[in-house]
Amino acid sequence: MPMAAASLTPERRQPVPRSISQAAAGRSAGTTLLELLVVLAILSILASAALPYAELTMRREQELELRRALRDIRNAIDRFHDDWTQGRIGTTSDAASADGYPVRLEVLVDGVPAADSAQARRFYLRSIPRDPLVRDGRQSAAQTWRLRSYQDGPDSKYWGGQDVYDVRSFSDKTAIDGTRYATW
Repeated sequence: MPMAAASLTPERRQPVPRSISQAAAGRSAGTTLLELLVVLAILSILASAALPYAELTMRREQELELRRALRDIRNAIDRFHDDWTQGRIGTTSDAASADGYPVRLEVLVDGVPAADSAQARRFYLRSIPRDPLVRDGRQSAAQTWRLRSYQDGPDSKYWGGQDVYDVRSFSDKTAIDGTRYATW
């Protein structure tokens, strides 16, 4: 019977430890001002570290966009000149200068008559890209670029008006690498 007597005796229960969250809930119902200030300080430090990185990323994106736009326009001007040199563009067209460059940037979009067909036209750009550093929405895309004609000097800031030999940005700001955008 000792077995039966042992089973009839009440079991001793061990106290169950409370979890940390239960202990904290019993201690206070909300956050303290000190905890809130610590969280705000940490967030402000993280934000101040991320802000310069975000600005640098935006500048890099603008520089990449500028490089793409310059490359597209310059390639179109070169293709136009190659077509003029090889006789694919009609010589009677007033779209090309005597040196074989377009007289305006818009010629690259409007197209020029092909020399081999009276009906066909040759196009070089779908649209003129805007200079991403010029944020004046009142100007047309062609007006956002500093133009240089074949007769102008390499460092000329003023367009002679004869033709479009090259384009540059109007921006006098300095790039990330230390060069000026206007010299690209």
